[in-house]
Amino acid sequence: AREAAVPCDSAEQRCPSHSLLGKGDMAISQAARLATMLMLLPLLLISCGVGSILCSSMTTVHDNSTDMISLLDFKRAITNDSRQALTSWHTSFPLCSWEGVHCSSGRVTKLYLRQRGLFGRISSSLGNLTFLRTLDLSKNGFTGELPPLNRLHRLEYLDLGKNSLRGTIPDTLTNCSKLRSLDLSANLLMGEIPLGIGRLSNLRKVWLSSNNLTGTIPPSLRNNSQLEDIVLTDNRFMGTIPDEMGSFPSLVYLGLAGNMLSGGIPETLYKYNQSSLEYLYLYSNMLGKTLPSNFGDTFPDLKHLCLDNNNFEGHLPASLGNISGLRLLNFSSNNFIGQVPGSFGNLEQLEYLILQRNNFWGFIPIELGGLKQLTHLDLSDNNLQGGVP
Repeated sequence: AREAAVPCDSAEQRCPSHSLLGKGDMAISQAARLATMLMLLPLLLISCGVGSILCSSMTTVHDNSTDMISLLDFKRAITNDSRQALTSWHTSFPLCSWEGVHCSSGRVTKLYLRQRGLFGRISSSLGNLTFLRTLDLSKNGFTGELPPLNRLHRLEYLDLGKNSLRGTIPDTLTNCSKLRSLDLSANLLMGEIPLGIGRLSNLRKVWLSSNNLTGTIPPSLRNNSQLEDIVLTDNRFMGTIPDEMGSFPSLVYLGLAGNMLSGGIPETLYKYNQSSLEYLYLYSNMLGKTLPSNFGDTFPDLKHLCLDNNNFEGHLPASLGNISGLRLLNFSSNNFIGQVPGSFGNLEQLEYLILQRNNFWGFIPIELGGLKQLTHLDLSDNNLQGGVP
């Protein structure tokens, strides 16, 4: 009783029952408790460790699961995999080791299945690969319509060219705001180019050739000021070439051939120095009018110039001889008149000179005899006289 009355801050005070134990018993009890705690400690650490590992693993599985499910859905839509390109696409293999699949930090960032002999439809599940930056399914046998890809806000390169895709180009594709290269060429697409294409401010290459696209070339392209390639050949575009075609300071390749375009070449295209332009294909349209006298002064780096199968008329400007790097010049099947300019003798890199089916007269310029790189010369179906230099 006296012990209980003595004030203290020991364990006995917090646990009154200890006051009934002798000192020996208390020592044994404390040792037993300590031993028990030491036995439990490793289990607790292991448990915590496993919990952490399990949590981390579950997070990784969760991150990959959407990508894996999306790709397996894509595989199920394939009706013919003759080259067995997708045999590794199985849950028993790590996702990032699958054929054509490239990852970063465990997420699918690139799907490259170019020319794998795949047939079927492109599953809309690809629209769930939200970390995707490159999608290349070109040169296969895909059919059906373009899947909705508007959730792919990281997508930079999209190549679905040389398939058998039908339908229209969805306007939602323009939600892929980081898109730099768009290739839908050599398909069976129809309809007009979405007006919203001007929202793709990072776009540098647009290839839509060899489809059944109609309408006019959208002036909203002018918003894509970084464009380097505009290739719309072999479609059914009508109207005139927009003045905006001359507003791209980095334009290298302009292909508008094989359409039903009319009018003349816009002044903006040759009024200002197009120092970056190397390839200009306007053949097989209904373009006309005359070429201005300074036409050749504004394309210092042009390599290919093709205006054949149109309705151009008048004399050829002598300034064409100033395009020193020109290798291909095709003005056949037009209504040009006059003499073949002697300044063509300055085109030291010229390999192809094709002026057939026009109304040229006079003698073949002797200067053409000095073109050492020339391999193809066609001046047939004109009113020329004399011999070949």
